[in-house]
Amino acid sequence: MTISLVPLEAASGAIVETFNRWNNDSDIVHLIRPSRSEAELTAEHRLTVDELNERLATHDIFLIYADDELVGEVNVMYDAAHLYRQEPGSAWLGIVIGETHGRGKGVGTNALRLLEDRLRHQGTPRIELGVFAFNEAAHRLYEKLGYEEIARIEAFTYWDGRLWADIRMEKRLT
Repeated sequence: MTISLVPLEAASGAIVETFNRWNNDSDIVHLIRPSRSEAELTAEHRLTVDELNERLATHDIFLIYADDELVGEVNVMYDAAHLYRQEPGSAWLGIVIGETHGRGKGVGTNALRLLEDRLRHQGTPRIELGVFAFNEAAHRLYEKLGYEEIARIEAFTYWDGRLWADIRMEKRLT
């Protein structure tokens, strides 16, 4: 399987609809966005073309293709206010493998390696991310790729009847 990252330059109706489908998929929504309650977790969130274009002003967004089929997206913010370690030039990472057939096949691993190479080449010193404590598969993936736990923010997100921690992890690139 060939994995590629394609920079998203401008929002389109088709991309917004795909993102909306992924971000409201009941099978993965609890893995994507933090929620404080069952009602917040199950509430539908609809992104517009204008909102995605605004997001492109503060995020680098890359579409993840597996054998030329769009299966996910990875996004990066630099010097985000919510970084646990406020080190200049740090990247905050988010990733979604939205298509079911793209999960569990190494797509995320390969996409992250490609992104890390890109960030390393542009001189980004470190990447930070958050992974919800119940998401053991993602936590193992990040550890396998060399990310290290730097903090836990308790009672961060709701899922399965309770609040869970957000595990903050980092990887130094330089």
